[in-house]
Amino acid sequence: MESLEGLKRTALCADLSEESLGQEVTLMGWCQVQRDLGGLIFISLRDRSGIMQLVVDEESPEEVREKASKVRSEYVLAVKGLMRERENPNPEMKTGLWEIHVNELRILSQAKTPPFYIEEESDVKESLRLKHRYLDLRRSPMQRNLKVRSDITNFTRQFFSQEGFLDIETPMLGKSTPEGARDYLVPSRIFPGKFFALPQSPQLYKQLLMVSGVDRYFQIAKCFRDEDLRADRQPEFTQIDLEMSFVKQEDVMSLVESYLKALWTDVKGQHVEDAFPRLTWEEAMRRFGSDKPDIRFGMELQDISDLVKDTEFKVFTSAIEAGGRVELIVAPGAGSMTRKEIDKLQDFVKDYGAGGLAWLVPGETWRGSILKFMDEELLSKLKEETAAKDGDLLLIVSDRNIRTVQTALGALRSHLGKMLELYDPSTDAFCWVTDFPLLEWDEEEKRFVAVHHPFTMPNEEDLDLLDKDPGKVRALAYDIVLNGYELGGGSIRIHDQDLQNKMFELLGFSKEQAYENFSFLLEAFQYGVPPHGGLAIGLDRLVMLALGIDNIKEVIAFPKVQSSADLMTQAPGFVSDRQLEDLGLAVNPSEPETAQEE
Repeated sequence: MESLEGLKRTALCADLSEESLGQEVTLMGWCQVQRDLGGLIFISLRDRSGIMQLVVDEESPEEVREKASKVRSEYVLAVKGLMRERENPNPEMKTGLWEIHVNELRILSQAKTPPFYIEEESDVKESLRLKHRYLDLRRSPMQRNLKVRSDITNFTRQFFSQEGFLDIETPMLGKSTPEGARDYLVPSRIFPGKFFALPQSPQLYKQLLMVSGVDRYFQIAKCFRDEDLRADRQPEFTQIDLEMSFVKQEDVMSLVESYLKALWTDVKGQHVEDAFPRLTWEEAMRRFGSDKPDIRFGMELQDISDLVKDTEFKVFTSAIEAGGRVELIVAPGAGSMTRKEIDKLQDFVKDYGAGGLAWLVPGETWRGSILKFMDEELLSKLKEETAAKDGDLLLIVSDRNIRTVQTALGALRSHLGKMLELYDPSTDAFCWVTDFPLLEWDEEEKRFVAVHHPFTMPNEEDLDLLDKDPGKVRALAYDIVLNGYELGGGSIRIHDQDLQNKMFELLGFSKEQAYENFSFLLEAFQYGVPPHGGLAIGLDRLVMLALGIDNIKEVIAFPKVQSSADLMTQAPGFVSDRQLEDLGLAVNPSEPETAQEE
């Protein structure tokens, strides 16, 4: 292997322009492909910016020709040569008009044949890509994704710094507290039997910073949650974390809206001029069946309970009699679906708690699973009130639990919106969802739990309901939603000690339990707390959506798989008996013992 002695890279491949024609340049990178045509050798040199064609011919030094003939894919090279126009240009490539005639070539590192081709588009199994992530990251789409992530991070720091925010790091080792997802615990060697917890968010620390008089805080914060994964979720993730003093809900929302508009202009070159639409939580659930609605298309939920309450179809009538609902969505032009395709939709809604899915197709002759329970008058009213057209597909869910109906239809709406191509995937639609419930009843634990977290301020109009009917109290909480994804969420925080104690009481904490878990916060509240609020945006999800990608692993350098394992490093792994002894721990291992491919 050769060294870099005496060589210094002068440019990245894609940074070269017409101005460099006729000049000597030095490039470094990986061999994408080598083509030896006898007296003429072409090498595609790849770096993080792109690819440049190298030419070695009879005019190149003999030593260069000899080395070039030995070059193979993924060899690491340093080359010096003259930049010139290509005889056969490739206008589809950013660098396709030029080439480098090589007069010096060094092989810095050899490479064995990789387990998959390093090319722009890859149909390689994801598990193989993640096992060899260092190779996968060489592909141009992954390089682009990391570049955009870096650009967004840098823009974010600049934006909030200019808005008077201080970038402050909060601890990674903290205290495990209840009322959240499962913590990742870190045993303490110095304090045997005691554990730190990795932060699920900097929530309490950033509130304490407001007590400290910091006034405006932000952080690109690493967070950890030991919970089940989805395509848009990871056990360790990064969020853009904000907190502000002396603000109301409108102040936080207005600032975040300005940030996102500026970001979209800077990163995507798109101007978002209009104010983001605002929906209450109740409205979002009623119209879209989701608290993170995709508003790029219609197909909204419709309540037909009054229309069908007198039918002989017991599934509908029993649900209505029990205080539930019958609702539907109208899938435009989907009446041509086969019975097998509709059966798949039925299986889909069952995953969201629905007992089944009824369907009808209007036309000169109606078709459907419940047609025998429908007379002509009812069918006519149904068509008129739902604005259905011949050939549309009416998909109906009923349940005694209204939320089950809405959630199942909302998920089905999102699924069909994509499947039926009801929106332009290149467009973006932001919206705010506000007025979330403060509390919800947990049937399993027989107590109220916080919808967001225990530190969320109740709506002042609902304070009297805290004692009368806690489940009806609205929170001063707000989520920013983009294309059907929750991009971020926040709230105005409780800053009154008595109210905070009341909140803990509603959540089933005794005074002793509240103090044991949150003594540092409650004590801080005795020393003057400004009204404050904030928001956190998922950076990983923000990058994913900015790039139009539907898998969050594509925007994280070294992600985990569905089981939270790292296929590349085989983490988590066992530790030595000595390490366990130092920590005063014993383990009872269970399968799987190593990180497995999925």
